[in-house]
Amino acid sequence: MQSRNIFENLSPLDHRYWLSNESLFTKLSYYLSEDGAVRYCARAELALICAHCAMRGIDIAPYKTQLDSLVDELDVDAVYREEEKTKHNIRALVNVLQKLIPESLAPLVHLGATSVDILDTAFSCRIRDAVQNVVLPLLAELVESISTLALREADTPQIGRTHGQHAVPITFGFALAEYVSRLGKTLERIDIASKNLRGKLAGATGSYNALSMLYKEPERIEALYLEQLGLLPSEHATQLVEPEYLLHVLLEINCAFGIIANLADDFRNLQRTEIDEIREGFAKTQVGSSTMPQKRNPWNSEHVKSLWKTFAPRVTTFFMDQISEHQRDLTNSASQRFIAEYIAGFCAACNRMLSVINSLAVNREKMFENIKVSGGAVLAEPSYILIADSGNPEAHELVRRITLEMEERHCSFEEALETHPDIKEILHKQLEKLGYEPRSFFANPANYNGRASQKAQTIARKYLDIAEKYKSKEVK
Repeated sequence: MQSRNIFENLSPLDHRYWLSNESLFTKLSYYLSEDGAVRYCARAELALICAHCAMRGIDIAPYKTQLDSLVDELDVDAVYREEEKTKHNIRALVNVLQKLIPESLAPLVHLGATSVDILDTAFSCRIRDAVQNVVLPLLAELVESISTLALREADTPQIGRTHGQHAVPITFGFALAEYVSRLGKTLERIDIASKNLRGKLAGATGSYNALSMLYKEPERIEALYLEQLGLLPSEHATQLVEPEYLLHVLLEINCAFGIIANLADDFRNLQRTEIDEIREGFAKTQVGSSTMPQKRNPWNSEHVKSLWKTFAPRVTTFFMDQISEHQRDLTNSASQRFIAEYIAGFCAACNRMLSVINSLAVNREKMFENIKVSGGAVLAEPSYILIADSGNPEAHELVRRITLEMEERHCSFEEALETHPDIKEILHKQLEKLGYEPRSFFANPANYNGRASQKAQTIARKYLDIAEKYKSKEVK
């Protein structure tokens, strides 16, 4: 096939993103490229030959080595040249294969099958193998990386934020543990969904008409055919495999995509000049702006979110592919080809987020500073809780007024308390009962972080173990 300068390609996945994800995209290409599509269809055709032989009592052993090597040795260009004549991709593949296999087996190529018996089955194998061999290990590596960072920063004080406002202190590890937990759970869900992808050998309408001419139990040859490819049959196929099996895989991946985009967005905000709690790695030669030499933009986090914006809307198309008139139409033939791009875009986002995590600089001093910005107002919550616990039903309103005084007087929460000796006395007594030294409590608002550290450590360790199971998965 004619070689092409990558910068002449239309899709940025094939030039800009290929250059920054060369190893990753090469792995994906084995499963999701056009070359991969032809080879997987050839594998399905050869599995069908073996199934026919098993049904007919033909010893396949003398031909096994030759058939096994055929997929990798197949001249894909020859299949495309043949398609120029046939104007039909599967018939072109059949014509090429019949010339390559032993003459006695040639009549068995594609016997009793319709094109989609091969295409849908091969597609399920391709998506399953791409997910198992590339997507899951990459996602597991990202989960592991975030978990490791969460463990490292489990005790690092950070202000919690709700509605963009300072809430109560947490730890940075706790903030990361949210994403560890959310993303970690997608590993198993994607794994289960990809292993549940189905194939078929049920003919033009799914009712086994052609195979019924050959065998009394057509479902048996279907089971033999799919068993060799590691698939189960679709419960009720038309000419197509039921689309929901694939839909579930893509929706689970899209859930993971959204979680990664959410993390990227949080990271982007934490790098604002006025917040400055983290920084992405920045090479010595890197330029942040063409006109402002001082700029260090959070461009990687922004890129991850941008990839999500590009690919997440394609979920609409995945749902639209559920609909096919009667036993089949071709309205999913073009749209389904772009699933490869969707998976590549997701993997590019994972890879980019991984580079952010692995090069992230945490500004612990600034995190601590940001907690103190509010002048101890973050201790309004525990103050209200302790006063209420002492039996005062007006506790919330009393503390709210003290925070308003803080704002008016531009003083700290503890200083505002000085004008309310009765409330201060209640608070001090309550704190002492709990084993706190009152002055130290108000001087160190960062210590009011509940179970943040313990929660971060528990979650991070749990998903480190889970991620380990998926890092080196491989399905042949």
